[in-house]
Amino acid sequence: MKTRRNFIKLSALGGAAIVTSSCMTSQKESTDSNIVSSAKNVVKPIVISTWNHGLAANNDAWKILSDKGKALDAVEAGVRNSESDINNMSVGIGGLPDRDGKVTLDACIMDEHNNCGAVACLEDIENPISVARKVMEDTKHVMLVGQGAKEFALEKGFKETNLLTEKAKKLWEKWKVQSNYKPIINSENHDTIGLLALDEFGNLSGACTTSGMAYKLHGRVGDSPIIGAGLFVDNEVGAACATGVGEAVIRVAGSAIVVELMRNGMSPNEACKEAVDRVIKKHKDVTDLQVGFIALNRNGEYGGYSVYSGFNYAVRSTTQNELIDAQYNRES
Repeated sequence: MKTRRNFIKLSALGGAAIVTSSCMTSQKESTDSNIVSSAKNVVKPIVISTWNHGLAANNDAWKILSDKGKALDAVEAGVRNSESDINNMSVGIGGLPDRDGKVTLDACIMDEHNNCGAVACLEDIENPISVARKVMEDTKHVMLVGQGAKEFALEKGFKETNLLTEKAKKLWEKWKVQSNYKPIINSENHDTIGLLALDEFGNLSGACTTSGMAYKLHGRVGDSPIIGAGLFVDNEVGAACATGVGEAVIRVAGSAIVVELMRNGMSPNEACKEAVDRVIKKHKDVTDLQVGFIALNRNGEYGGYSVYSGFNYAVRSTTQNELIDAQYNRES
């Protein structure tokens, strides 16, 4: 039977719990607010992308951003530049094929509302990023793959294109003599282009697209089209994308981890470094295992970090247009 004294004790404890909960909530709200307002001057618009082909991609994205366009339109336009460049042998048309001689493409896109779309193992379509956007906007799905993705693209008016160029075909035929599959790290124009943008309205979007690792098993899909691995956007915090060995990125949900680390107070560069450290810790042997991350927070602060030296990223804003060598864990 509860006495009046016990009732008073319980009431006091309950009141303390409410006060504690209220303080914790206020503290959390304050922390979240600090993430948003940590920069004295917000830099916008701004675009950041992986590798040296990011310079050309950024230029196309910047045409939209500098005219008060939306980040979503900018990221799509930016990576389409790389997809349509036949001299880029790791993205879109001209990409190196799988071991069966088929060029298969992966891509995803994500906007400020957490809407997202993706395609994987898509053949014969030059701009998979635009198909991914159609998946996002015209269906209730997030990802379409293989033949289904191609049929959807054709239904939406995309034209069928032979993606295997003569140059890529000759390299594949030369590779078939030994058929020795070994990823090559740190080469320029390596594997993916990921692009993140913050527009004049303070909204973030991201895009990621690739032809994947050269001479992979047919049907192999890496991190690039996987939301949370190759790309992640949270408009309250920031955005991140990955490049390199996709399997390693998937194992740590790389881009989502980077964004969450920023949510918890890390700078973009610190968050990228911590994600790289996690990749290293999860693998007994990181020989030839290159992974790089770039990140952009909603204040326009950016960063990048990789396992090995050789990774770079491009930045474009009203005061900047340059290629930056990322910090790294070890020499290649």
